[in-house]
Amino acid sequence: MDFIQPVTWHEALAAKSALPGALPLAGGTDVMVELNFDVRRPEALLDLTRIGPLAQWTADGGAVRIGAAVTYARLITELGELLPGLAMAARTVGSPQIRNRGTIGGNLGAASPAGDCHPPLLAAGAQIEAESLDRGTRLIAAEDFYTGPKRNALAPDELIRAVVVVPPRGPQQFSKIGTRNAMDIAVAAFSLALRPGSRAVGTGIGSAAPTPRRAHGAEDFLAGALAEARLWDSRRELPAPVVAEFADQVRAAAAPIDDVRGTAAYRLHALGVLARRTLSWAWSDYCRQAGHETAGNDAGRN
Repeated sequence: MDFIQPVTWHEALAAKSALPGALPLAGGTDVMVELNFDVRRPEALLDLTRIGPLAQWTADGGAVRIGAAVTYARLITELGELLPGLAMAARTVGSPQIRNRGTIGGNLGAASPAGDCHPPLLAAGAQIEAESLDRGTRLIAAEDFYTGPKRNALAPDELIRAVVVVPPRGPQQFSKIGTRNAMDIAVAAFSLALRPGSRAVGTGIGSAAPTPRRAHGAEDFLAGALAEARLWDSRRELPAPVVAEFADQVRAAAAPIDDVRGTAAYRLHALGVLARRTLSWAWSDYCRQAGHETAGNDAGRN
Protein backbone atom coordinates (compact mmCIF):
# COMPACT_ATOMS: atom_id res chain seq x y z
CA MET A 1 0.00 0.00 0.00
CA ASP A 2 1.40 3.40 -1.01
CA PHE A 3 1.40 6.35 1.38
CA ILE A 4 1.02 9.78 -0.26
CA GLN A 5 1.54 12.93 1.81
CA PRO A 6 0.87 16.15 -0.14
CA VAL A 7 1.58 19.51 1.45
CA THR A 8 -0.76 21.62 -0.70
CA TRP A 9 -4.36 21.24 -1.79
CA HIS A 10 -3.34 21.22 -5.45
CA GLU A 11 -0.94 18.35 -4.78
CA ALA A 12 -3.72 16.44 -3.03
CA LEU A 13 -6.10 16.90 -5.97
CA ALA A 14 -3.37 15.88 -8.41
CA ALA A 15 -2.68 12.72 -6.40
CA LYS A 16 -6.39 11.85 -6.25
CA SER A 17 -6.70 12.43 -10.01
CA ALA A 18 -3.73 10.19 -10.77
CA LEU A 19 -4.80 7.51 -8.29
CA PRO A 20 -8.62 7.59 -7.80
CA GLY A 21 -8.45 4.56 -5.50
CA ALA A 22 -6.38 6.46 -2.93
CA LEU A 23 -8.24 6.69 0.38
CA PRO A 24 -8.18 10.14 2.07
CA LEU A 25 -6.81 10.12 5.62
CA ALA A 26 -7.26 12.96 8.13
CA GLY A 27 -8.12 11.93 11.69
CA GLY A 28 -8.05 8.26 10.78
CA THR A 29 -10.63 7.29 13.41
CA ASP A 30 -12.63 5.23 10.91
CA VAL A 31 -9.91 4.39 8.37
CA MET A 32 -7.44 2.89 10.83
CA VAL A 33 -10.10 0.65 12.38
CA GLU A 34 -10.99 -0.70 8.95
CA LEU A 35 -7.33 -1.29 8.13
CA ASN A 36 -6.65 -3.01 11.44
CA PHE A 37 -9.57 -5.39 10.96
CA ASP A 38 -8.72 -5.93 7.29
CA VAL A 39 -12.11 -4.59 6.21
CA ARG A 40 -10.49 -2.40 3.57
CA ARG A 41 -7.21 -2.49 1.68
CA PRO A 42 -6.99 0.62 -0.54
CA GLU A 43 -4.25 0.88 -3.11
CA ALA A 44 -2.94 3.99 -1.34
CA LEU A 45 -3.55 6.27 1.63
CA LEU A 46 -3.76 9.98 0.86
CA ASP A 47 -2.70 11.82 4.02
CA LEU A 48 -4.28 15.29 4.19
CA THR A 49 -2.98 16.34 7.61
CA ARG A 50 -0.27 18.68 6.28
CA ILE A 51 -2.71 20.87 4.32
CA GLY A 52 -3.29 23.72 6.76
CA PRO A 53 -6.30 25.44 5.11
CA LEU A 54 -8.38 22.26 5.53
CA ALA A 55 -8.25 22.79 9.30
CA GLN A 56 -9.62 26.35 9.14
CA TRP A 57 -13.14 27.76 9.25
CA THR A 58 -14.53 31.18 8.36
CA ALA A 59 -17.80 33.07 8.79
CA ASP A 60 -18.49 35.49 5.96
CA GLY A 61 -21.62 36.91 4.37
CA GLY A 62 -23.93 34.97 6.66
CA ALA A 63 -22.43 31.58 5.79
CA VAL A 64 -20.01 29.45 7.79
CA ARG A 65 -17.41 27.53 5.80
CA ILE A 66 -15.86 24.68 7.76
CA GLY A 67 -12.69 23.06 6.41
CA ALA A 68 -12.87 19.30 6.03
CA ALA A 69 -10.13 18.73 8.62
CA VAL A 70 -11.81 20.70 11.43
CA THR A 71 -12.14 18.29 14.35
CA TYR A 72 -15.16 17.41 16.47
CA ALA A 73 -13.48 19.07 19.46
CA ARG A 74 -13.24 22.36 17.58
CA LEU A 75 -16.85 22.12 16.40
CA ILE A 76 -17.75 22.07 20.10
CA THR A 77 -15.46 24.81 21.37
CA GLU A 78 -15.42 27.19 18.40
CA LEU A 79 -18.77 26.74 16.62
CA GLY A 80 -21.12 26.02 19.51
CA GLU A 81 -22.84 29.40 19.25
CA LEU A 82 -23.15 29.54 15.45
CA LEU A 83 -24.12 25.88 14.92
CA PRO A 84 -25.32 24.51 18.26
CA GLY A 85 -26.99 21.45 16.71
CA LEU A 86 -23.71 20.37 15.12
CA ALA A 87 -21.83 21.04 18.36
CA MET A 88 -24.35 18.95 20.31
CA ALA A 89 -23.83 16.07 17.92
CA ALA A 90 -20.05 16.39 18.11
CA ARG A 91 -20.20 16.11 21.91
CA THR A 92 -21.67 12.62 21.58
CA VAL A 93 -18.88 11.33 19.31
CA GLY A 94 -16.56 8.80 20.91
CA SER A 95 -14.06 9.71 23.60
CA PRO A 96 -12.10 12.97 24.02
CA GLN A 97 -9.25 11.36 22.08
CA ILE A 98 -11.57 10.58 19.15
CA ARG A 99 -13.07 14.07 19.22
CA ASN A 100 -9.58 15.56 19.11
CA ARG A 101 -8.66 13.50 16.02
CA GLY A 102 -11.87 12.86 14.10
CA THR A 103 -12.92 15.41 11.48
CA ILE A 104 -16.14 16.61 9.91
CA GLY A 105 -14.83 15.72 6.45
CA GLY A 106 -13.99 12.20 7.56
CA ASN A 107 -17.47 11.77 9.01
CA LEU A 108 -18.99 12.86 5.70
CA GLY A 109 -16.66 10.73 3.60
CA ALA A 110 -17.47 7.61 5.62
CA ALA A 111 -21.20 8.32 4.99
CA SER A 112 -22.31 5.92 7.71
CA PRO A 113 -26.09 5.99 8.27
CA ALA A 114 -25.27 6.32 11.98
CA GLY A 115 -22.78 9.20 11.64
CA ASP A 116 -23.55 11.76 14.33
CA CYS A 117 -22.81 14.90 12.29
CA HIS A 118 -25.19 14.02 9.46
CA PRO A 119 -28.59 14.85 11.08
CA PRO A 120 -27.66 18.42 12.13
CA LEU A 121 -26.05 19.10 8.75
CA LEU A 122 -29.25 17.96 7.05
CA ALA A 123 -31.42 20.03 9.40
CA ALA A 124 -29.29 23.12 8.80
CA GLY A 125 -29.38 22.73 5.01
CA ALA A 126 -25.61 22.29 4.69
CA GLN A 127 -23.74 21.96 1.41
CA ILE A 128 -20.60 19.91 0.85
CA GLU A 129 -17.87 21.61 -1.16
CA ALA A 130 -16.17 19.00 -3.35
CA GLU A 131 -13.33 19.59 -5.78
CA SER A 132 -11.44 17.74 -8.49
CA LEU A 133 -8.39 18.74 -10.47
CA ASP A 134 -10.15 18.62 -13.84
CA ARG A 135 -13.69 19.86 -13.07
CA GLY A 136 -13.06 22.33 -10.28
CA THR A 137 -15.40 22.97 -7.34
CA ARG A 138 -19.05 22.07 -6.90
CA LEU A 139 -21.52 22.28 -4.01
CA ILE A 140 -23.57 19.19 -3.12
CA ALA A 141 -26.64 19.58 -0.91
CA ALA A 142 -26.31 17.39 2.17
CA GLU A 143 -29.50 15.50 1.35
CA ASP A 144 -28.06 14.60 -2.06
CA PHE A 145 -24.65 13.64 -0.71
CA TYR A 146 -25.60 10.29 0.85
CA THR A 147 -26.30 7.76 -1.89
CA GLY A 148 -26.34 4.48 0.07
CA PRO A 149 -24.95 2.80 3.18
CA LYS A 150 -21.40 4.15 3.46
CA ARG A 151 -21.62 5.58 -0.07
CA ASN A 152 -21.54 9.21 -1.10
CA ALA A 153 -21.90 11.36 -4.21
CA LEU A 154 -18.18 12.11 -4.66
CA ALA A 155 -16.65 11.23 -8.01
CA PRO A 156 -13.55 8.99 -7.84
CA ASP A 157 -11.23 11.96 -8.40
CA GLU A 158 -12.96 14.35 -5.96
CA LEU A 159 -12.07 15.33 -2.40
CA ILE A 160 -14.15 17.08 0.25
CA ARG A 161 -12.73 20.55 0.81
CA ALA A 162 -15.27 22.11 3.17
CA VAL A 163 -18.82 22.18 4.50
CA VAL A 164 -20.84 25.36 3.93
CA VAL A 165 -23.75 26.20 6.24
CA VAL A 166 -25.98 29.24 6.56
CA PRO A 167 -26.83 28.99 10.27
CA PRO A 168 -30.57 28.83 10.97
CA ARG A 169 -31.64 31.93 12.89
CA GLY A 170 -33.73 29.95 15.33
CA PRO A 171 -32.93 27.21 17.85
CA GLN A 172 -31.21 23.97 16.83
CA GLN A 173 -31.36 20.68 18.68
CA PHE A 174 -29.88 17.19 18.43
CA SER A 175 -30.58 14.00 20.33
CA LYS A 176 -29.65 10.37 19.93
CA ILE A 177 -30.27 7.13 21.72
CA GLY A 178 -27.81 4.30 22.24
CA THR A 179 -26.36 2.12 24.94
CA ARG A 180 -24.60 5.23 26.21
CA ASN A 181 -24.99 8.91 25.40
CA ALA A 182 -21.45 9.04 24.01
CA MET A 183 -18.74 6.60 22.95
CA ASP A 184 -21.41 4.52 21.26
CA ILE A 185 -23.02 4.22 17.83
CA ALA A 186 -26.51 5.69 17.68
CA VAL A 187 -29.47 3.33 17.55
CA ALA A 188 -31.44 6.35 16.33
CA ALA A 189 -30.69 10.07 16.10
CA PHE A 190 -32.66 13.17 15.23
CA SER A 191 -31.89 16.85 14.70
CA LEU A 192 -34.20 19.84 14.37
CA ALA A 193 -33.66 23.43 13.26
CA LEU A 194 -36.27 26.22 13.44
CA ARG A 195 -36.04 29.09 10.96
CA PRO A 196 -38.42 31.82 12.17
CA GLY A 197 -37.32 34.30 9.50
CA SER A 198 -38.45 32.09 6.63
CA ARG A 199 -41.12 30.28 8.67
CA ALA A 200 -39.44 26.98 7.84
CA VAL A 201 -38.29 23.86 9.68
CA GLY A 202 -35.29 21.59 9.05
CA THR A 203 -34.89 17.98 10.17
CA GLY A 204 -32.32 15.21 10.02
CA ILE A 205 -32.72 11.49 10.77
CA GLY A 206 -29.77 9.24 11.56
CA SER A 207 -29.36 5.48 12.00
CA ALA A 208 -32.93 4.72 10.93
CA ALA A 209 -32.65 4.35 7.14
CA PRO A 210 -30.08 3.22 4.55
CA THR A 211 -28.78 6.80 4.52
CA PRO A 212 -29.18 9.87 6.73
CA ARG A 213 -32.27 11.69 5.50
CA ARG A 214 -34.65 14.56 6.09
CA ALA A 215 -38.27 14.15 7.14
CA HIS A 216 -39.84 16.41 4.51
CA GLY A 217 -43.41 15.62 5.50
CA ALA A 218 -42.71 16.48 9.13
CA GLU A 219 -41.02 19.75 8.12
CA ASP A 220 -43.95 20.83 5.94
CA PHE A 221 -46.52 19.82 8.55
CA LEU A 222 -44.87 21.66 11.43
CA ALA A 223 -44.13 24.81 9.45
CA GLY A 224 -47.75 24.88 8.25
CA ALA A 225 -49.19 24.22 11.71
CA LEU A 226 -47.08 26.98 13.28
CA ALA A 227 -48.11 29.44 10.59
CA GLU A 228 -51.79 28.52 10.67
CA ALA A 229 -52.02 29.01 14.44
CA ARG A 230 -49.76 32.09 14.26
CA LEU A 231 -47.43 30.47 16.77
CA TRP A 232 -44.31 31.86 15.12
CA ASP A 233 -45.37 35.33 16.33
CA SER A 234 -47.26 34.53 19.53
CA ARG A 235 -44.81 31.85 20.72
CA ARG A 236 -47.60 30.24 22.69
CA GLU A 237 -47.31 26.69 23.97
CA LEU A 238 -47.38 24.05 21.25
CA PRO A 239 -50.66 22.11 21.09
CA ALA A 240 -50.18 18.46 22.03
CA PRO A 241 -51.78 17.21 18.76
CA VAL A 242 -49.22 19.19 16.75
CA VAL A 243 -46.33 17.63 18.67
CA ALA A 244 -47.81 14.15 18.29
CA GLU A 245 -48.43 14.52 14.55
CA PHE A 246 -44.92 15.87 14.03
CA ALA A 247 -43.51 12.77 15.74
CA ASP A 248 -45.70 10.53 13.56
CA GLN A 249 -44.48 12.29 10.41
CA VAL A 250 -40.85 11.83 11.48
CA ARG A 251 -41.44 8.11 11.99
CA ALA A 252 -43.11 7.88 8.60
CA ALA A 253 -39.96 9.24 6.94
CA ALA A 254 -37.73 6.51 8.40
CA ALA A 255 -36.94 3.07 6.97
CA PRO A 256 -35.07 1.22 9.73
CA ILE A 257 -33.87 -2.39 9.85
CA ASP A 258 -33.27 -4.94 12.58
CA ASP A 259 -29.61 -5.30 13.53
CA VAL A 260 -27.44 -6.10 16.54
CA ARG A 261 -28.03 -2.66 18.06
CA GLY A 262 -31.83 -2.60 17.87
CA THR A 263 -34.95 -3.65 16.04
CA ALA A 264 -36.73 -1.62 13.41
CA ALA A 265 -39.74 -1.29 15.72
CA TYR A 266 -37.60 0.05 18.53
CA ARG A 267 -35.93 2.56 16.21
CA LEU A 268 -39.32 3.87 15.06
CA HIS A 269 -40.48 4.22 18.66
CA ALA A 270 -37.22 5.96 19.62
CA LEU A 271 -37.48 8.38 16.70
CA GLY A 272 -40.93 9.45 17.84
CA VAL A 273 -39.59 10.13 21.34
CA LEU A 274 -36.57 12.03 19.99
CA ALA A 275 -38.77 14.11 17.69
CA ARG A 276 -41.07 15.13 20.55
CA ARG A 277 -38.14 15.94 22.82
CA THR A 278 -36.17 18.01 20.33
CA LEU A 279 -39.27 19.93 19.29
CA SER A 280 -40.13 20.70 22.93
CA TRP A 281 -36.56 21.80 23.67
CA ALA A 282 -36.29 23.93 20.53
CA TRP A 283 -39.66 25.59 21.12
CA SER A 284 -38.74 26.37 24.73
CA ASP A 285 -35.52 27.96 23.48
CA TYR A 286 -37.51 29.96 20.93
CA CYS A 287 -39.89 31.24 23.61
CA ARG A 288 -36.97 32.16 25.90
CA GLN A 289 -35.42 34.13 23.06
CA ALA A 290 -38.53 36.30 23.00
CA GLY A 291 -38.02 37.10 26.68
CA HIS A 292 -34.38 38.03 26.10
CA GLU A 293 -35.32 40.24 23.13
CA THR A 294 -38.00 42.03 25.17
CA ALA A 295 -35.62 42.55 28.08
CA GLY A 296 -32.98 43.92 25.73
CA ASN A 297 -35.43 46.37 24.16
CA ASP A 298 -36.60 47.55 27.59
CA ALA A 299 -33.01 48.08 28.69
CA GLY A 300 -32.33 50.06 25.54
CA ARG A 301 -35.31 52.36 26.17
CA ASN A 302 -34.21 52.93 29.76
